[in-house]
Amino acid sequence: MPPHSPAARPADALTAALDIGGTKIAAALVTADGRVLARTRRSTPHTTRAEAVQAAVTACLTELADHAGWGRVEALGVCSAGPVDCAAGTVSPVNIPAWREYPLVKTLRQLPAAVGLHTVLCGDAVAMTAAEHRYGAAKGHANALCMVVSTGVGAGLVLDGAVRPGPTGNAGHLGHVSVDLDGEICPCGGRGCLERLASGGAITRHALAAGWLAPQGRPPATADVAGAARAGDPAALAAFDRAARALAAGIAGCATLLELEVAVLGGGVMSASDLLVPAVQRHLTRYAALPFARTEITTAALGGDAGLVGAAALARLN
Repeated sequence: MPPHSPAARPADALTAALDIGGTKIAAALVTADGRVLARTRRSTPHTTRAEAVQAAVTACLTELADHAGWGRVEALGVCSAGPVDCAAGTVSPVNIPAWREYPLVKTLRQLPAAVGLHTVLCGDAVAMTAAEHRYGAAKGHANALCMVVSTGVGAGLVLDGAVRPGPTGNAGHLGHVSVDLDGEICPCGGRGCLERLASGGAITRHALAAGWLAPQGRPPATADVAGAARAGDPAALAAFDRAARALAAGIAGCATLLELEVAVLGGGVMSASDLLVPAVQRHLTRYAALPFARTEITTAALGGDAGLVGAAALARLN
């Protein structure tokens, strides 16, 4: 995918957007200035059947197509958990095992709602990066790292003032860079990946292993660990500190390579930004020892809409 440059589209045209992740699938209509006019959402099915996941995607898009503004839609931006292959139009999300080299773009173009729409695929972290660089916390920065910390951990890069997704759309995929040489095996096949230490699931697993007592009667969630940490539970605090240390190590590596101005942290886990951000900043001083690698840490401005807004922006600009 080339660096993004403006395309000639009517100012009142709308863009449809899909955001496909391991927890939820969302769709929205987005204006040229990044406002969300309408949205739909489904939970991501936990299944080995590719068609079941596609059915949830189709349901979101079909529901959105009933909106009065659908007639002004000229493009469809799609972001997915990675890895993705934007050149081939396929996705293989680590946290959606039903999809491996799944032909998402081809499948979407066959849906009645999407026939004839200019369709652009990107990774979810690249979409978040585009949104934050265009409208949010990375606006005005020439060199930035934007991270999604959620069910997985993804990241995208802004270099020399432009989003740089790389040939397949996976450049900057920091979640699958090793930060622990002797760490556990990741589903991606690597060892000690950042995602295995800093994702929501990793935080919950580590807290449980360290002795945190989860609420009874339902599966434990990262929000439960965060609540316990705020109450002073040592196992919960240790789980968040471990995640922050891993994030700091990953950010420091990128900053050392690329001389970043800012690292923007977003995603569902950042609802606990009060626990994570100060700890990341503290640990970053240990890992980013060289002056040119010291990077500002900030939180994302667009919240849960970043993927949708960014996917729409990339569809309009390509």
